[in-house]
Amino acid sequence: MTSVGHNLYYILTFTFILYPFLRIVCFIYNKIWKVENCENFIDRIHAENDDKGEEDDGLIPSLPEELEHIPLKFGRLSVDESLKRSEDFYVLLNSRRSVRHFSKETVPLKIIHNIIKTAGTSPSGAHTEPWTYICVISEEMKQKIRTIIETEEEINYKKRMGKVWTTDLKPLKTNWIKEYLTDAPCLILIFKQTYSFKNDGQRRLHYYNEQSVCLSAGILLAAIHNAGLVSLVSTPLNCGPAIRELLGRPTYEKLSLLLPVGYPAENCTVPDLKRKALEEILIEF
Repeated sequence: MTSVGHNLYYILTFTFILYPFLRIVCFIYNKIWKVENCENFIDRIHAENDDKGEEDDGLIPSLPEELEHIPLKFGRLSVDESLKRSEDFYVLLNSRRSVRHFSKETVPLKIIHNIIKTAGTSPSGAHTEPWTYICVISEEMKQKIRTIIETEEEINYKKRMGKVWTTDLKPLKTNWIKEYLTDAPCLILIFKQTYSFKNDGQRRLHYYNEQSVCLSAGILLAAIHNAGLVSLVSTPLNCGPAIRELLGRPTYEKLSLLLPVGYPAENCTVPDLKRKALEEILIEF
């Protein structure tokens, strides 16, 4: 065998032996380091390493170290009043429906501001408040967002979502055409902040940012309905990076939810859905 043949033989043998290991490395890289939520994995590692460190390591908490604790302002209700409020609030929220047909009538911005302020009262991990709310009322910006979402949604429905998912959606009569994105007078986009920065420029980790944003979004939804408005919770699949860039948000913010908000169209219809009874969602011990 010639030297060229020997070299080719060794190259092929070496490649054959290393191939499985290269596949594993590529899999780990794609599944951990390149996924959009990998910062959650990194945050956990940082938190674990912090816990292992010495107590006196020079770390300064993100909140004031001598944070004052004040008396709780709490007005206790009678049992009868508490029961009535709980029943009234249930009746109110049980009338909430997801709406896809919006009137173009404008909503006073003060109402939107109050709704978002209410969402901002949500609890969060270590009081990091890891959310950014963006209100879009510009017709031009709404159209750009709609173009991004409909482009991706057509691919989602035709290729990514699969037959089981699209079949389950058929009774709801949804597709990749999203008129509500330009019909609704306001779009509220919720971005989760995976981290932020302290005054000294140090990175501030946002623990449980996913759960914190979900809690805030739930309060937002209740506040929208309480204000006499309607909405739809949407999760624009594969649209996050493009919308983030369009809105000029930093890379450490990730689009979580998008909600059109406004009044229902005159001819608005909703699916006749029934919610689970209490005994189907509650287990008591």
